[in-house]
Order: sequence, then C-alpha cells, then structure tokens
Amino acid sequence: MSTDFFILLKSELSVALILFILLILKVWDGIKENSTYLHIANFLLLLNFVVGILPIPEGTLFSGMFHTNSLLVFEKSILNLGTLLISMFAYDWLKTHKHVPEFFILLLSTLLGMFFMISSGNFLMFYLGLELASIPLAALANFDLEKIKSSEAAVKMILLSAFSSCIMLFGISLLYGSTGTLTFSELPPLIAAGNLQLLSLIFVFVGFAFKLSSVPFHLWTADVYEGSPVAVTAYLSVISKAAIVFVFISVLGPLFLNFPNTWYNILFLSIVLTITVGNLFAIRQDNIKRFLAFSSIAQAGYILLGLSSGNQMGTTSTIYFLLVYVFSNLGAFGVISIVSVHADKENITDYKGFYKTNPFLSWILAISLFSLAGVPPTAGFFGKMFLVTAGASHGNFLLISIAALNMVVSLYYYLRVVKAMFVDYNASPIPKLSGSNSARFGLLICISGVIVIGFASCIYDYINGLIF
Repeated sequence: MSTDFFILLKSELSVALILFILLILKVWDGIKENSTYLHIANFLLLLNFVVGILPIPEGTLFSGMFHTNSLLVFEKSILNLGTLLISMFAYDWLKTHKHVPEFFILLLSTLLGMFFMISSGNFLMFYLGLELASIPLAALANFDLEKIKSSEAAVKMILLSAFSSCIMLFGISLLYGSTGTLTFSELPPLIAAGNLQLLSLIFVFVGFAFKLSSVPFHLWTADVYEGSPVAVTAYLSVISKAAIVFVFISVLGPLFLNFPNTWYNILFLSIVLTITVGNLFAIRQDNIKRFLAFSSIAQAGYILLGLSSGNQMGTTSTIYFLLVYVFSNLGAFGVISIVSVHADKENITDYKGFYKTNPFLSWILAISLFSLAGVPPTAGFFGKMFLVTAGASHGNFLLISIAALNMVVSLYYYLRVVKAMFVDYNASPIPKLSGSNSARFGLLICISGVIVIGFASCIYDYINGLIF
C-alpha cells in the first residue's frame, strides 16, 4: 500500500481513527465522568481539524471512485470546524446525558459519510456516503430520549430521507441506463439533450433539493428541527446543508451543462419559491428553532442564487457564504443551546428582556442574527453581496429584485428577535446564565469569525484561487 493512500485519505482516516478511539473508550468503560469524556472528544476533534487543514496533492484512489484536491480539503475543513464548534456548544447538554459516547460515534459517522460524498468520483461512492451521512442523523434527532417530539422528529426524518434517497436512486438508475456509466468525469460528454436524461437529472436534483430543504421539498425541516436536540438541529442546519451544497457544486453543475436553459429555469423557480416561502413562514414562528429552520430554508435559496450563475464567481461566492454561514448560524445556535439547557426556554417571547440579565449572550445572538440578515459590516453582508452579484451575471433583474425584497423581509424578522432582547419589557426575564467555558469559548470563535471574515478579503481570494 503506497503512502498516497494515507495522504489522500487523511481526512477520512482521521475521523475513522477518532471513531475507533471513542469506541474503545466506550467498551473499556473506564471513564466515569461525562465531562472527562467530553474534554477528550473536543481535544480529538481539535486534532482532527488541524490534520484536516494540512495541504495535500491532488489525486485519485480506487480507480477514480475517490478523488481529492485542495478545494475539497478546504470544504472538509469547514465541516471539521463546524463539528468542533457544535461539540463545544453541546458540552452543557451532554454533561448529564446517559449516552455521550454514542452521540459522538453517530456524529462522526455522519461526518465520515459526508467526506466520502464530497470526494466521490462515482455515483455509487456518492450514494454510499449519502446513506452513511443520513441514517445516523435520524438516530441523533432522537437523542432527547425522554421527549416524544424528538422521536417524532427521528421518524419523520428517516421516512422522508428514505423517500428522497429513493427518488435520487431512481434518477441515478435512469442515468446509468442511458449512458452506461456512473463515473462523474465520463458522464458530461455522454449526456445528450435527450428527454430521458433530462428526466433522470431532474430526479437527482429533487433528491438534492430534499436534503437542502429547498421549496417545495422543505416540509420536513421545521418539525425535525423543533423536535431534535439543539446541537443536532445546529448540525442539520449547518454541517449537513453545507456538505450537500459542496457535492451539488461538483456533481450537478457539470452534469447539467448540456441543458443550460433548463438548468437555469429550474434553479430560478426553486430560488424564488425557497427564499419567499422560507421568509414568509419565518415571520410567523415563535419557537426559535422553527424560526431558524425557516430562516435556513430562505438561506438555502440564496445559496442556489449563487449557484445559478454557473461560473467561477458563483462557486467562490457559495463556498465563501457557507464559511460565513457556519460562524453566523452556529453563533446563534450556541446561545440558544445555553438558554435551552439552563433555562428550558425555546420561544422568542421568552427572550424579552434577555439583555438585562445576559448582555454577553444577547450581543452574541444579535451579531449572529445581523450576519444572517446581511447587515453591514458583518461577514454575512459580504457573503450575500457576493451571492447576489454572482446571481446577477445572467442579467435577470426580476430574480435579483425578488432576492433584494426578501432581504428586507428577513431583516424584519431577525430584528424582531433583537427587539425582544434589547427593547421589550419583561417582568421576569430569563435569569443570568453561566454556560461552560467550552461553550463560551465556542461563542467567541463564532463571533470573531463573523467580524473578521468580512474584512479579510484574502479569504475570498484564497477560495477563488483553489477553484482553478
């Protein structure tokens, strides 16, 4: 076995090694304190992130089934960072949980599946990675074992996930039947402008749209987000979504090159519906997890807006926005996690007067929401500006106008939460909360990312340099 095997597979092997270590610790049963186990897990995830960012040469393995390059390494590093942050935020919740080892084993199994999806050079490898990433997620959604809503979330997720996987598999089967290959590099020249192949790609797109919570395939999102533990909701909203977009960039874009007009029209319809429906439903929510669920649906529409350009700027903008999205969304979920664990509050009305008793957490949540809304000078403003600029390259001013109007709508409902915290009176606000050092340090990382990335133009240039 050559050294290339270990170098090219370093991200996957690193996660697999941590999985084995955690499994051995579970079987050994020598660690009695959850806090000790959590410190070990966070340390291993930090090492995993450091190993992940090390540069590697471009290469392929298993006859082209697996491939990697600098861009894919960067994408996996974003997922590693997000997973580490979620683990830090979950400290307070998991400290008293009965099944801490199982949580990390399931979490890292999904991450390993996402890595294989991103590096897949063949639909078979992609589909195996997709299933490895999806099935443990349903178990994680059920990790609040005492809550019926958590079980309902898991059932809904596994059923709809299986349904979407079947649709995608049907599309893949049609594609294989009409071209005779499932290798991504061989498919584009074999795809002619035939109706059967167009139909197969639409089925594949529908499968992606389910995973991305794009309208009209979004109906599972709010219920699953509300019923799942906050840490799992954050993982679904950020890591799972980012992984499927990374695959979207490398798989669907090249395959649809032979149907440019159809591809753009599908995206146009999906963007308009996703942004508008996500925003309109977000206005009506009081449960803050459902609120962020519909907010994330609207954000998925903006991600599709960047992808609709079909050029390098669109790809760069999308990856840049996802990096910003990790910090912004996880910053918000970090605060919500602390409030949920220590005060058992999950409604927006509960946050009235929050600033009076918890100024640090209020500012973190406010800045994170400003970034999600695209308020300058946060990184979210630059992220959305790049996405809209990329989307405008087609000269479709109707699409850009709809996106701009929806930004105004989203500003309203994000400010509604900020107003509740800083302006609204509450005779008995949430008492002062003291999250763990792990969670507070995670929040500082998120807020630093939200502020610094907006001003560090070198990050956008770095991503742009990785693409070609």
